[in-house]
Amino acid sequence: MPTTTSLRTTPFHDFHASHGAKLVDYTGWEMPLHFGSIIDEHVQTRSSGGMFDVSHMGRIRFKGRDACRMMDRACSRRIHGMAPGQVRYGLICNERGGCRDDVLIYCIDQSEYLMVCNAANREKLLTHFEQIRGDLVYKMKDETESTAMVAIQGPRVMELISQFSSEIPTLKRYRFVSKSILIAKVLVSRTGYTGEDGVEAILPKAIAGKMVGMMLGNVDDANTPVKPCGLGARDSLRLEAGMCLYGHEITEDIDPLTACLDFAVKLDKGEGDCPAERFIGQDALQAIAHAGGPPRMLTGLILEGRRAARQGHRVLHQGVEVGTVTSGCLSPTLDQSIAMAITDQETREPGTTVEVDLGRTTVTATVCALPFYKAP
Repeated sequence: MPTTTSLRTTPFHDFHASHGAKLVDYTGWEMPLHFGSIIDEHVQTRSSGGMFDVSHMGRIRFKGRDACRMMDRACSRRIHGMAPGQVRYGLICNERGGCRDDVLIYCIDQSEYLMVCNAANREKLLTHFEQIRGDLVYKMKDETESTAMVAIQGPRVMELISQFSSEIPTLKRYRFVSKSILIAKVLVSRTGYTGEDGVEAILPKAIAGKMVGMMLGNVDDANTPVKPCGLGARDSLRLEAGMCLYGHEITEDIDPLTACLDFAVKLDKGEGDCPAERFIGQDALQAIAHAGGPPRMLTGLILEGRRAARQGHRVLHQGVEVGTVTSGCLSPTLDQSIAMAITDQETREPGTTVEVDLGRTTVTATVCALPFYKAP
C-alpha cells in the first residue's frame, strides 16, 4: 500500500485541499472522498449538478496504421467503422472471457483512438497491450499524468455549459468534440457514470485549475448550480443507475455476459461480413453464449429495512445460497436499501423474494430489474 507521501496527486489537488475535501488513498492516488457530506453531494448531482475529479483514470492514445486493428483485437466492441467523434463503451477481456477492465474508446479518426480506463488497471493494460501487439504498427502513449479529467453531471449542467458553448449541448450521447478553451484543446464528451446527463472533459494539466474556476464560480454560494463532489457520491450515484464497477460487478473472473453487459460484446466479430478483428476472449464468451448463457447473472435487489448489503454477502432462496452481493448502499434518492448481486438464473425474475445474509442477521429482499433509477 503506498504511503501518503508516495501517492499520486491530480492537477486539482490544491483545489481539493483548499475546499476542505477529505482526501483518501484510492488506487495509489490521493482523491477526495467528499467535501462535507456524501449524501448532500449525491442529492446535489441528482437535483442540479456535481463536478467530479476523475483525473486518476487512465488515458492512453493509440495512433498509427494499425491502431484500429489493435483496438478491435483488445476490445469486445466493434471499433472498425466507428465515426470520428464517436465514443464506445467496451470490455478488455482475458482469454477466459473475464474482464481485465471496462473502457471508453474515443475515435479521433480511423488511425487514432483515445482509451479511458480504470486507474487500478492502467499499468496492467499497458503490459497487456504490448503482449498482444504482435506485428501491428502503431504508437501507444500514456497521457494520464500530462492531462486532467473531470466529470460534470446533473440536470442543470447543459444549461451551465450553454453559457460557454452552443455546440456542446447539442452533442448526442456518446459523442465528443474538441474545443479550444483558454488557448488549449479540450476534449468534451457527452458521457458519464452517474445516471444523469452531463459531460466528461479531458484537458491539458496546465489549465486544470482555471477550468475549475470557470465551471464552478463561487462554490460557497448556495445558488451555485454545480458543486465539487467526491468519490463517495460517485459510487452511490452509479449504483442507483445500475452501472458496473470494476472489482465488484466485473473482475478477471466475472465475464461481461454474467454482468449483463452483452450490449458491449460483439460475439460475431471477425465472422461473416464483419471486417473487424476478433478480440481476446471472444472464443470463451461464444462458448458461454452457445451453452445457453452464464448460470448466474447480475440483478437488482431491494432490501427490507435500512441496513446496507456489502460485497460478498450471500444471497439465499429458501435457505439455499443462490448468489453473492457485488455492491450495496442505502439509496439517497429512493430512501431504500439497494444492492446488485450475481444470482442463479432461476431467482432473477423481478418480484422474487430472497434473503440476504448480512452477517449477524438475515433480511428479506425483492429482486428487481436494473437500473434502480433513471433520470427523468
